[in-house]
Amino acid sequence: MKRIDQILSHPVFREQFALLQEAEKDRIFCRHTMEHFLDVARLMYIYNLEDQAGFSKEMIYATGLLHDIGRYEQMEKGTPHHLAGARLAERILTDCDFSLTEQKSILAAIRSHRVKDTAETPLFSRYLYRADKQSRNCLYCPARNACNWPEEKMNLTICY
Repeated sequence: MKRIDQILSHPVFREQFALLQEAEKDRIFCRHTMEHFLDVARLMYIYNLEDQAGFSKEMIYATGLLHDIGRYEQMEKGTPHHLAGARLAERILTDCDFSLTEQKSILAAIRSHRVKDTAETPLFSRYLYRADKQSRNCLYCPARNACNWPEEKMNLTICY
């Protein structure tokens, strides 16, 4: 997946990812690591296969890798990370030769991944929202009792 390798080596991705890792190194709650990004991508890919939806693997992995790339800007400047992330992702996706059609779906999913999906939410965006939530292991998290997430948002079951 040539374009995924391009994302991973893109200077903006590398810079923002490094800043985020440093900023969250002592965080006891869910961190935004490469494992989280890849878990989200892999879950999205499973949903895609199960539904035979036909989204490309590169589009799915690009979305998983980029969905939280705006977290550092949120921490530093207060910009909501889904908005900062979409802005950063647009530049990265353009540089990595994603088509405008692919970008539109990826950026829409990133912009809406913090909002519970509805019947009107595009399927690709629903996959990101669902994968982002199900990638978290709240059930066995050692910081669960100190977490400020309401229990109804926590992932307290294993999804099959």
